[in-house]
Amino acid sequence: MNESQKLLEKLGYPYTDFTDLPSSKKRFPDGAQYRIELPSVEGPLALKETLKAIDEYNLTIHRVSQGSGIMLQTDDEIIEMCRLTAERGMELSLFVGPRGTWDISAGPLTDAGKSQALRHEGANQLVYAMEDLKRGADLGLRGALIADEGLLLMSKKMKEEGLLPKDFVVKVSVQMGACNPVSVKLMEEIGADTYNVPSSLTLHKLAAIRQVVDIPIDIYVEVPDNFGGFLRYYEIPELIRVLAPVYIKFGLRNHPDVYPSGQQWEAMNLTLVRERVRRAAIGMNIIKRYCPDAVMSELGAEGLGIAKTEINKGSLSYGI
Repeated sequence: MNESQKLLEKLGYPYTDFTDLPSSKKRFPDGAQYRIELPSVEGPLALKETLKAIDEYNLTIHRVSQGSGIMLQTDDEIIEMCRLTAERGMELSLFVGPRGTWDISAGPLTDAGKSQALRHEGANQLVYAMEDLKRGADLGLRGALIADEGLLLMSKKMKEEGLLPKDFVVKVSVQMGACNPVSVKLMEEIGADTYNVPSSLTLHKLAAIRQVVDIPIDIYVEVPDNFGGFLRYYEIPELIRVLAPVYIKFGLRNHPDVYPSGQQWEAMNLTLVRERVRRAAIGMNIIKRYCPDAVMSELGAEGLGIAKTEINKGSLSYGI
């Protein structure tokens, strides 16, 4: 093993997991250690219910994300979600719509092919995904989730070519699956602005990743069932200390699969988002109790992908 360890060390990577759990000195641009994310906010009605519950619990939530995809929202729905979040200085992040599990290939639906799940099969589907990003940006969106290495690289090139705004936040989905310091660093190098690590990684493994990655790390502290269903609430203080800058993300266990969502799931979605906010309130109480000095970003902070609410549709040149 010595040769492999020495090569990793020579290249500037950790060669072992960090059992001593060093405190991260890295921060968000505003100097904060952590921000809060709520996923699976499926559409304007669910977003309005989420915001209502946030106010009831008096919480600060920095990012809401959605899993069904840009392509399954109407223009008016995307514009409304952009407006509702921008008014509060929150980031809105919508998933890219085209994906392997919705394509005509059976591969992503098989036991052995699940790693293909949200990747884009073939050049055509990659183009469709790029168009999804362009459409979202044209409507004011400034954040999207990606789960394909090729699209991730193309999102970086699209920013360079003026096809996406430079302040567009590319969040890599947990479904990408990169889970060691080298693979996550690669995601950063090819365009990730923030990276959702697999939910089952120990603090020791996560600490090793943080040593070489500068972008924010996103991590579920309550994990959807299909990613393990873990409840990591009491680890939140250490996650903040070791992984800063970090997005603490509150999913929901015992959550039905509502993707792709729509009016057929509306009543269920409203119930789910309210419970997700309640879970976030429980988690944030743990922060107040056990690490009250941890620094949280204010709403509207630098680096958040806050939507633009006055956009001329059809103008897709953002400058190079």
